[in-house]
Amino acid sequence: MGARFEELAWRETPIGAISLRRRRDPALDAEVYEVKLDDEYLMSSAFPVAEIELARLGLAPLSGEALDVVVGGLGLGYTARTALEDPRVRSMLVVEAIEDVIDWHRLDLLPFAAGLAADPRTRFVRADFFAAVADAGLDPDEPGRRFHAVLLDVDHSPRQVLHPSHAPFYTTEGLRRLAALLHPEGVFALWSNDPPDPAFQRTLTEVFPTSVAHVVRFPNPLQGREAANTVYVARR
Repeated sequence: MGARFEELAWRETPIGAISLRRRRDPALDAEVYEVKLDDEYLMSSAFPVAEIELARLGLAPLSGEALDVVVGGLGLGYTARTALEDPRVRSMLVVEAIEDVIDWHRLDLLPFAAGLAADPRTRFVRADFFAAVADAGLDPDEPGRRFHAVLLDVDHSPRQVLHPSHAPFYTTEGLRRLAALLHPEGVFALWSNDPPDPAFQRTLTEVFPTSVAHVVRFPNPLQGREAANTVYVARR
């Protein structure tokens, strides 16, 4: 058994101090990895169910082979790692704003995401996902490039954004820019910590012919109750 608490990485960034911590949780009898932005928790390895389902639910509607996928927001790597488990994925572009987060994976600091950086299908792009969508596109080497799926997990929810500059993305205009980067019948999938938001669902339907809000439930033994996140899946 290692130390009860260890800070594996820390760096000041334009949006705050981001840190990666590992601690022993006696209630779970497991090592837990956590990402914090200043004093705010962004992600924990204790409850990765919805991040995993973001990839599974986002890729499930797609047919055919040789899929090109974007993961917006790398975090602990659960969504990206799960996407690579789908043999149909030909390439995966991971768009992450903070270089340090990418380095966590290059340095194999996260055992459950082992192999993510080394997989030849993976390509990291250090960029602001939202600024890229509003500008030339998600692939800096190929402006306007289209993808079969975009899986996004950056903000807490469309209403609880980490930075005010993200908010325009969740409007009709912002989602139309994203839709233009998808192949016909391509999928946009979004993780949210909040219950399904009827107003945001209406915005999705203004841009995408079909959209579904999946409620992903999982046990939370620390609180002695069931918890839930939302995964929105919209198809062009």
